[in-house]
Amino acid sequence: QVRVVESGGGLVQPGGSLRLSCTASGSDFNRAGVAWYRQPPGEERLFVAAITGQGNTNYADAVKGRFTISRDNTMNTAYLQMNTLKPEDTAVYYCQYNTGVPDFRDYWGQGTQVTVSS
Repeated sequence: QVRVVESGGGLVQPGGSLRLSCTASGSDFNRAGVAWYRQPPGEERLFVAAITGQGNTNYADAVKGRFTISRDNTMNTAYLQMNTLKPEDTAVYYCQYNTGVPDFRDYWGQGTQVTVSS
């Protein structure tokens, strides 16, 4: 059974930083792709960033240059470093974990709240 757990959310002032973590268990993390999505209040869930098993990354335009996705396979954990946060970054952040070969199944965490406010 694959389990995905996010952590690291909280309240931060505009211009501040947070680092989110996504830890997975129950599958081979080295093969997995990990993505972050966010869902602002009353809006749909949107793509933020992704990293492949080979370490290739992709970002939404709204976060390029401010957010960095990374992974530590020894810890079965992916990270989202968020800098220069803005009020519009306020959302519930979700980790999407894709198991990779051979099944390519998606699993989601429960989400972690990020609030950017003075």
